Amino acid sequence: MPTYGLLVATGVLLGLWISVRNSEKQGINPEHAWNLGIYVVLAGIIGSKVLYIINEWHTLGHISEIFSFSTLQAGGVFSGGLLAGLAVAVWYIRKHNIPALAACDAFSPGLALGHAIGRLGCFAAGCCFGKETHHFWGVTFKDQLASSISGTPLGISLQPTQLFEAAVELANFFVLTWMLKRKKFDGQVFAVYLMGYALSRSFVELFRGDYPVRYFSDRVTPAQLVSVGILLAGLLLWWKLPRRSLAEQKRG
Repeated sequence: MPTYGLLVATGVLLGLWISVRNSEKQGINPEHAWNLGIYVVLAGIIGSKVLYIINEWHTLGHISEIFSFSTLQAGGVFSGGLLAGLAVAVWYIRKHNIPALAACDAFSPGLALGHAIGRLGCFAAGCCFGKETHHFWGVTFKDQLASSISGTPLGISLQPTQLFEAAVELANFFVLTWMLKRKKFDGQVFAVYLMGYALSRSFVELFRGDYPVRYFSDRVTPAQLVSVGILLAGLLLWWKLPRRSLAEQKRG
């Protein structure tokens, strides 16, 4: 089995299992939690691939290459998957009257863990590679398959950005799991997840070398622009939710 697919599938299944367990502890119907997770995963796969195609539009060259086997094999962009998953989650949560903020809290740790394991798959495949480096932690890819699918430079020492992000997301998982048991209001864990992801992703992007297009004098990546919106959303939730919770307590 391809290592990339095996690790991504493992990350998805383990993250979903943890999310459903957390959902039960938050008083959410486990069947609804499973269905929500499956819908979000499918939306995430589509969203990540769409943003990948947008980012790589200049290199794909022809419309036929968008639907080629090599494009389907290439990794997606997590930010696109996150946004698409959130959109589908909003629809499903409203349809089944699930407590939205509690569900977001329950799914946040599993999402971080699944992301961490998935990045190990990226490292195995050579996608999402970093810039050239001469530091001792640099990694060198040699398999021609990585070059043909992801455009990975071969025989050059690169920043292991996949491992950087995997480590950060694993740390996020432990922090969010700890917070879930001690949160003071619904949505607190999710707000921390959004802010933590946006800041860590923006930092890791400084070392990425796989973007053909950057903005603002070639300094800002598309993922960093998306991260600005995610960070603002997290800050807004962190500022607004405690006030709403306090107002509900006073009314009660």
